[in-house]
Amino acid sequence: MKKSAGYKRIITWLKANQKKPFEFQLEAWEHYLNGYSGLVNAPTGFGKTFSLFLAVVIEGLNQSKKQKGLQLIWITPLRSLAKDIARAMREVLTELDLDWQVGVRNGDTSATEKLQQKKAMPEVLLITPESLHLLLAQKGSSLLFKNLKCIVADEWHELLGSKRGVMVELAISRIKGIQRANGLLHLRVWGISATIGNIDEALRVIEPDPTVKKIIIRANLKKKIEIKSILPDEIEALPWAGHLGLKLAHKLLPIIEKSKTTLIFINTRGQAEIWYQHLLNIEPELAGRIAIHHGSIDYELRNWIEDSLHNGLLKAVIATSSLDLGVDFKPVDTVIQIGSPKGVARFLQRAGRSGHSPGETSKIYFMPTHALELVEAAAIKEAAKTENIESREPFVMIFDTLVQYLVTLAVGDGFDDQIIYEEVKNTHAFELILPEEWIWLMQFITSGGNSLTAYNEFKKVEKDETDGLWKVKSRQIAMRHRLHIGTIVSDAMLKVKFISGGYIGMIEEYFISKLKAGDSFTLAGRILEFIQIKEMTVMVRRSKQKKAISPSWLGGRLPLSSNLGAVLRKKYNEVLHKNHQEEELDIVHPLFLVQQERSHVPQSDELLIEMINNKEGFHLFAYPFEGRLVHEILAALVAYRLSKLLPITFSIAMNDYGFELLSDTEIPMDDAIAYEVFSPKNLAEDITLSINSTEMARRKFRDIACISGLVFQGYPGKYVSNKHLQSSAGLFFDVFNDFDQHNLLLRQAYEEVFYQQLEEPRLAAALQRIQQSNIVITYPKRFTPLSFPIKVDSLRANMSSEELEQRIERMKKEVFK
Repeated sequence: MKKSAGYKRIITWLKANQKKPFEFQLEAWEHYLNGYSGLVNAPTGFGKTFSLFLAVVIEGLNQSKKQKGLQLIWITPLRSLAKDIARAMREVLTELDLDWQVGVRNGDTSATEKLQQKKAMPEVLLITPESLHLLLAQKGSSLLFKNLKCIVADEWHELLGSKRGVMVELAISRIKGIQRANGLLHLRVWGISATIGNIDEALRVIEPDPTVKKIIIRANLKKKIEIKSILPDEIEALPWAGHLGLKLAHKLLPIIEKSKTTLIFINTRGQAEIWYQHLLNIEPELAGRIAIHHGSIDYELRNWIEDSLHNGLLKAVIATSSLDLGVDFKPVDTVIQIGSPKGVARFLQRAGRSGHSPGETSKIYFMPTHALELVEAAAIKEAAKTENIESREPFVMIFDTLVQYLVTLAVGDGFDDQIIYEEVKNTHAFELILPEEWIWLMQFITSGGNSLTAYNEFKKVEKDETDGLWKVKSRQIAMRHRLHIGTIVSDAMLKVKFISGGYIGMIEEYFISKLKAGDSFTLAGRILEFIQIKEMTVMVRRSKQKKAISPSWLGGRLPLSSNLGAVLRKKYNEVLHKNHQEEELDIVHPLFLVQQERSHVPQSDELLIEMINNKEGFHLFAYPFEGRLVHEILAALVAYRLSKLLPITFSIAMNDYGFELLSDTEIPMDDAIAYEVFSPKNLAEDITLSINSTEMARRKFRDIACISGLVFQGYPGKYVSNKHLQSSAGLFFDVFNDFDQHNLLLRQAYEEVFYQQLEEPRLAAALQRIQQSNIVITYPKRFTPLSFPIKVDSLRANMSSEELEQRIERMKKEVFK
């Protein structure tokens, strides 16, 4: 690298701090300064941020005449991540005595700060995809980017496999277009990612232009990760989801005590609230030293928790994915994962929150919530060692996001439809868009398309005859559009406030609607008594109750990834054969002996089907190990195909390992039938017939209608209820289904059902694999260790936890008669 003045200054500063750059950082600086775009792939804690931030700083230091205004846009998926990175960047700029400002713009940024940014943009802006689109919706926004040198998408893997990734692609395409119109061709686009399986594709998505110089910079560094399982003292012969977890909670206390600070990751917000209360109950001395962090907790409280983590004031924090990514909390030296993370990338990401500095070891403990999760622990260890990491599939042809984007541009400075068509067609997401589809989109935003032309509220965009640009001229339409820019559609959220004053957080409307005055629930680790809902705010007081309902948030459980499923099938082979070194597999060995004695332990090239007959009826259990979502559809598909052989009805249950069909009629099954009902032939047609795909598409359409602006979600503090949104979206869906079959949003709803919800490609791959496998059919007299947890899951939805435990005890007695 040519040793410029800026480069020398950075090296001198690093030496003064007794540091030196890693090879991959030097490589990134060199390629950036030579005009390359690209992607940096390095383990957590090795300074990926500085590999690109300092490259832009070197360029700034090299300039003889300092340029003011926006130089670097840094896109982050999480608000907590932006705050943490901004702090680190400001420290560097202060020490370098470089007169650059670092600004943050997201949902937490105050109106005052946004106003200051409008008057004078900082040189570095950390921003979420939604806030970047809001910036494009401002009048005069095109002037903001004239000195912009670089756009960085941090944690790009996290954005890639979502509609937020499409938002990033569209925003980059517009900023490039603005610069091109002004004769500027120096913009470089970079992604940063630690854990991703399809890295070449990730680069192609963020920078699809084949004429641009591109490179992937891989750090030749290995992060030391120590994975330990928290093992039960004894194992039950019949495991079920949730039977271990809290019983092992006491084993967390010595880990928390000997660590400086521990992050405890739990997959759902509801479970996080339960664990917080439970740890305080078994160790009251943790009061004031333990906190809970998730997206529904009030901003000020989250801020305090993050600052306390940085300052080492907290002994432990229970968190969901709100603290998954890139945040560098120096005091955190231990991470605990409660329950399976269901994916290798997610587990490694969470492990990386501890030992976040170069040379340090990331320590993560895995606590199973049921015995079979110990096999998942062994599978995760192997997958981590062999770097068998999931790919993130990019979204394509997402028309609701494109409709929203076009209206965003029309709310801002307006747009020329031919120029924007070319920009959009040059993104990865819309490279296959057809001219007739573009014409449909323009008709939709200007007249409501074929079926809504009679309604003025859908004539949002019109042509300005003075400059020929398409614009939104109605102030009300513009305001309502700005309020709901984004692709994350959740249930209506209500603020929770003490009647004496002070906000605690947010709760989903559907949960609160089930409470009566005087009921107690937990939020942000507090037990609260519900008083009333006043002006879309939940009024509460502190409750004297010791126990309370834990809120549930929509979103449900994470499904098993296909990578982890494949390694899991391999691990099942190893338990009985004892050809392994994993202590987790030794612990579950007795469980597998029971499984082998009663039925069979499936090998990686086998599909096990268990036919069990008892007083409840006739059960068919099958174990493809493909994850809950795939099993839900596979169960419906097999049920439909069996019902074609003879009239028979089923109830269905499933977990990540397999599924159950239960009937009061004997279920026909032999080798020939098994291969037929698990066949990939006529898959799309049979799926459509086996499930109510129209009803599923109608439910999907709620989000599509919200994102595309077909339905209005309400004003702050006066959000439209979920029930009302679903009903309004349903009306549009029916109208389009009956009178506008070529509607692109309608088409998208069905495609989302097939490719995202039903995971049709993964289902097809699973059926292909089963066709090549040996199908083993057994006839156990009683429930087996594999079938029992599925049976328990089928009971869980209709019983309280006390009733469920009593029922499980009765079932166990019957099984062991």
